[in-house]
Amino acid sequence: MEKKKGKITGIGGVFFKSKDPAAMREWYNNNFGMTSDQYGMPFTWRKPEDPDKKGYTIWNAFADSSDYFEPSKQKYMINFRVENLEELINDLKEQGVTIVGDILKEDYGSFAWVLDPEGNKIELWEPVDETFDDQYGNE
Repeated sequence: MEKKKGKITGIGGVFFKSKDPAAMREWYNNNFGMTSDQYGMPFTWRKPEDPDKKGYTIWNAFADSSDYFEPSKQKYMINFRVENLEELINDLKEQGVTIVGDILKEDYGSFAWVLDPEGNKIELWEPVDETFDDQYGNE
C-alpha cells in the first residue's frame, strides 16, 4: 500500500449543537471548571515528538440553528488535526470521497470538510498552533 502524503494526527475538536450554546458553555464552566467563550475551550497538550511545543483540541457548542454542520443533519461534528491538508484532500478526491466546499485558510490554520459514507460531516484542520500559543500564553 502506498504511503499517504496527508494524514490525521489527532482530534482537533468536538463540536455539538445546543438550544442555548451560551447556557451550555456556562453549565460546563460551572460544573466542570471549563473556561470557554464563544469560540469554545482549548485543551492544551504537549506534542510527543517535540514536548516544547503545544497542541490544542477545541470543545465548543453551536446553536441548533447553525448550518455549519451541513449538509449533515447530525448534532455532532468531529474535527481532526491533519498534516498536509491539500495532499490529503487530493487523495480523498481521487478515492471518490465527497468533499464539501473549498479549503479555507485562516490565521490559525487551514480547513476542509468531507462526508463519511453515512453522511456525517468531518472537519479537517491543519493547525497553526503558534496562533493559539499567542492567544493563550502559558496556560
